[in-house]
Amino acid sequence: MRVLGDPLRMRIVSLLARETLCTTHLVAETGARQTNLSNHLKVLREAGVVETEPCGRFTYYRLRPEALDAVSASLAELAATARATGAADNRRAC
Repeated sequence: MRVLGDPLRMRIVSLLARETLCTTHLVAETGARQTNLSNHLKVLREAGVVETEPCGRFTYYRLRPEALDAVSASLAELAATARATGAADNRRAC
């Protein structure tokens, strides 16, 4: 969740959902500095959200949809639990 909580990382994921892009393309699309973008891509790679594909001097980034499916399933499970238990109306005494 924290990985996708950053606006720039979410923008990167949105762009990669449409096509595989290299760092140069991502810099042009986001307006972010290359060093900042590289740091965010590292976080996304380490979290397993994106994977890399070397191509000569460039590195292309591709979204791993199964990683987003896992996050989506976890959130759906939490929502179902909240509905089933009536969490909004369930309060512990202090």
